[in-house]
Amino acid sequence: MSVTSLSRTFTLGDRTVKRLGYGAMQLAGPGVFGPPKDRDAALAVLREAVARGVDHIDTSDFYGPHVTNQIIREALHPYPNDLVIVTKISARRGADGSWIPAMSPAELTQAVHDNLRNLGLDVLDIVNLRSMYDVHGPAEGSIEAPLTVLAELQRKGLVRHIGLSNVTPTQIAEGRRLCEIVCVQNHYNVAHRSDDALIDDLARAGIAYVPYFPLGGFQPLQSSILSDVAARLGATPMQVALAWLLRRAPNILLIPGTSSVAHLRENLAAAELDLPDDVAKELDNVASLASA
Repeated sequence: MSVTSLSRTFTLGDRTVKRLGYGAMQLAGPGVFGPPKDRDAALAVLREAVARGVDHIDTSDFYGPHVTNQIIREALHPYPNDLVIVTKISARRGADGSWIPAMSPAELTQAVHDNLRNLGLDVLDIVNLRSMYDVHGPAEGSIEAPLTVLAELQRKGLVRHIGLSNVTPTQIAEGRRLCEIVCVQNHYNVAHRSDDALIDDLARAGIAYVPYFPLGGFQPLQSSILSDVAARLGATPMQVALAWLLRRAPNILLIPGTSSVAHLRENLAAAELDLPDDVAKELDNVASLASA
């Protein structure tokens, strides 16, 4: 496998990154809470990712909390010059691992400083503001107040670029009126296609779209079709799902996560999986299928 391409590049802020990156969420403990069972394995995954050409890592200081950022720092600091680390703010964790909105000016400012400290950075490459009107998915509500706080931290030199996560098209439009938005991170995959029009609009604007849960929300029939396609191609369902996303639009950047070096290698191999046109069309129709 040629890892030098990782399925070519796209502009993210003022940097050019390979389109297949790595998401650090699974480096924390169960439920993205507490330390990992095997810290050495977590360190090895990060080092392997960078060794294989990954130059875009997605994280947050509320993973753990603090756990994934501290592991990233231990594994990779001082960071390679070409590595872009993207983080997100606006949530905190309860003692029971719950996800709690944290969108006040003080909480947002503290979150930026926590990310800086735990990652060992003087400035954060990109910070995504995650809308928390609904923890489980996008919900309408103005993001002007928290985004204004983040934009002020950008003006102070603590943040280079700003993105959005868990947002609606209306919120993205509101955000773009307030400051430059370089990326949007939402739930999207071959079966969950509600952002189809949005992805195309963002592509025309040169804004990256970063989908999460590449296999999330599938119904049994949809999973069966994906598995069948994977078997015919001699690939894994995850590889097929990632290859479809890479083919879907040039502005899509992928951040599949894993705590296993073997699974990491499998995921990165998706960059070299070429989906035949008939297979791609078959997968295009998966979203319209319902379980029997």
